[in-house]
Amino acid sequence: MKEKNIPNEMDVVIIGAGPAGSSAASLLRKANYSHCVIEKESFPRFIIGESLLAYSMDLLEEAGFLQVVHDRNYLVKKGGVFHDNGKYCFFDFSEQFTKGWKYTYQVPRADFDKTLANKAEDLGSPFFYNHTVQKVDVSENTSVTIKTDDGKTCEIRCKFIIDASGYGRVLPTLLDLETPSYLPERVSIFSHVEDPNRPVEPEQEGSTWICTTPESWVWVIPFSDGITSVGIVGKPDYIDTLSGTNEEKIEQVMHMDSHLKERFTELKYKFKPEIIRGYSKSIKKFYGDNFCLVGNTTEFLDPVFSSGVTLALATSNIATKLVIKKLSGEEVNWEKEYVGPVLEGVNVFKTFIDAWYDGTFQDVAFFDNPNKSFKKQITSVLAGYVWDKKNPFVTKSQKALSALHNYVLKNRSDGI
Repeated sequence: MKEKNIPNEMDVVIIGAGPAGSSAASLLRKANYSHCVIEKESFPRFIIGESLLAYSMDLLEEAGFLQVVHDRNYLVKKGGVFHDNGKYCFFDFSEQFTKGWKYTYQVPRADFDKTLANKAEDLGSPFFYNHTVQKVDVSENTSVTIKTDDGKTCEIRCKFIIDASGYGRVLPTLLDLETPSYLPERVSIFSHVEDPNRPVEPEQEGSTWICTTPESWVWVIPFSDGITSVGIVGKPDYIDTLSGTNEEKIEQVMHMDSHLKERFTELKYKFKPEIIRGYSKSIKKFYGDNFCLVGNTTEFLDPVFSSGVTLALATSNIATKLVIKKLSGEEVNWEKEYVGPVLEGVNVFKTFIDAWYDGTFQDVAFFDNPNKSFKKQITSVLAGYVWDKKNPFVTKSQKALSALHNYVLKNRSDGI
């Protein structure tokens, strides 16, 4: 990165250089508003959330990142594979209700996030890595106080702050915006492993595998270099009862599933497994007069349907266009134009996450005589098109899923 001085004044300060921050920077640059991105870490850096949804492609294109992502030759993801005690289901993005992308990518986030940030920076957005936000003033005299990489402190006066800090949750911490998630606490242990027995079938090779075990579930996200991200997720009282090291806990759970045991006969880790507890987050408010929160800073739900990056990009793109509107002197109704649309999409994902953990989704997914039209509509949700008002599993997600589940229970062949 070229050496550059931190400006004293900017139209917008963006906190966080992940996908949401880079997308905000790109959109602001296109609109010719001065801005900078403040990032506490150096890039590339490891982070989970490595599987994109098809709608991410629309959002990347809107921000001007699609071609640079294509050029990275990431592994193509055509859909999602679900395994449950010998049962199998594939949700194929090419067979969905919504007119949209038929594929997306599996992305090592260290490379993906740096790719987007590099593109934004190449186009003229200044990024400052290893800089920490220490204080913000969100009054009329809006400013961000930063500790630089050489230990000095400086202040940037600005008109607006976009917090895209993700798990760092800068403004929720500084402005006391944290609130408990409605989701129960869960624990995840994860790592990257070698994957020499990866399936070669077109629908399975690049797909995310989600495998259920009696008390937990497993994600399997393959990358183009032969390495695969794996993680186990369960309630704390279950994960804590597993014996041995984190490596042994992962292997113990994964080998409960016959497909995983066959594919990963021996787990060879690329790094020591990490553990996250209580990852679901929520906030009291999404915006103020001179700030807004986007991406995982607003709300992180659950990794089961890989909604993280898609929601990060979607919230960033919606909010940044409203910031541009505000800076141009137009009135912005943040409740109607930002919070409302964001919660519409988030609530669709919430419905499906709840359905996953209470077993409703599995009953529907593994039904032996599925309705093709309903499956296409559900596939569109799993592809990230959770704002398609023509899809009843979007507009009436709880009612539609409940009705379908009741039908499945009455008509499935196992008689349960």
